[in-house]
Amino acid sequence: MSMSWWPLIKTLPVKTNFRFVRFARLFGLLSVLLCAASLIGVFYPGLNLGIDFRGGAAMEMTRPGGQALDLGAVRGAVDDLGLGDVQVQGIDSDSGAIVRFQIPEGTAQADTVNRVQVAITGAVPDARFSGTSVVGSKVSGELLTAGVLALVVAVILMFLYIAFRFPWQFGLGAVFGLVHDVVLVFGLMVLMRLEFSLNSVAAILTVIGYSMNDTVVVFDRLRENLRKYKTLPLADIIDLSVNETLSRTIITGITAVMVLAALAVLGGPALFAFSIALMFGIIIGTYSSVYIAAPVILVWGVKRGESAEDAQPVVLGPASRP
Repeated sequence: MSMSWWPLIKTLPVKTNFRFVRFARLFGLLSVLLCAASLIGVFYPGLNLGIDFRGGAAMEMTRPGGQALDLGAVRGAVDDLGLGDVQVQGIDSDSGAIVRFQIPEGTAQADTVNRVQVAITGAVPDARFSGTSVVGSKVSGELLTAGVLALVVAVILMFLYIAFRFPWQFGLGAVFGLVHDVVLVFGLMVLMRLEFSLNSVAAILTVIGYSMNDTVVVFDRLRENLRKYKTLPLADIIDLSVNETLSRTIITGITAVMVLAALAVLGGPALFAFSIALMFGIIIGTYSSVYIAAPVILVWGVKRGESAEDAQPVVLGPASRP
């Protein structure tokens, strides 16, 4: 179905002539400073680890007679106790739930569990509780290691994909862009004190995939233009390639951010950190495709293609206003 009725699409210029490479050094320096600050923040004050990585307790509860359980009321009751990351997952056709919460340092597990049960009973008087299990530090440490390993493997696989499909300079630019995106998402989570859980790992993996997809679109056009304009300076070809894919990038990015904004507002606490991290990652992934991945190729240069005939040089004029 055509979306030409959307006012934003009508206002986007058909062709732009922005000089992106001109500001690559400035934005590159800014990115280096932000990445350094993010890496420092990961170690001090550190990530706000959730139950998955810090450890905690899990307790199962049900309502008699198969009555539906108000998960929001349960979550709200436990949230008021100040136990950090609280997860409430429905089971048994919404008549039961598994409640996960953290055990504060220096506090006995039995006392914390009793406080949680009293709070839930105040919200759901007929609640029934079963056994409580503990997620120890060893298990949570293994989960954290597995999550970090998944991120590293994803970046390596993306590099191999780019290296197989494009010249090695393209692969280097893509890896710089991916590492930049991942580090800055970590920095956002430190800055906003978002809970870092398995959902956060999923968000970062999604950011890696989205950023790579956006970068491949730019690289495809760049490779075509390298074959087409053999006499045009590399910086101008990069500008031309980014401008030719700009409207597609803007429309795709805005659409995804709109959906994630709605998810952040309506999805509740369980999906808030996931939505914010993914929203920021999409925005920063678009930025890195323009100002990190593509300009890195300019540093090493790239061999021009031999398969297309020479074309007349293209002169990029001043930036046009939408």
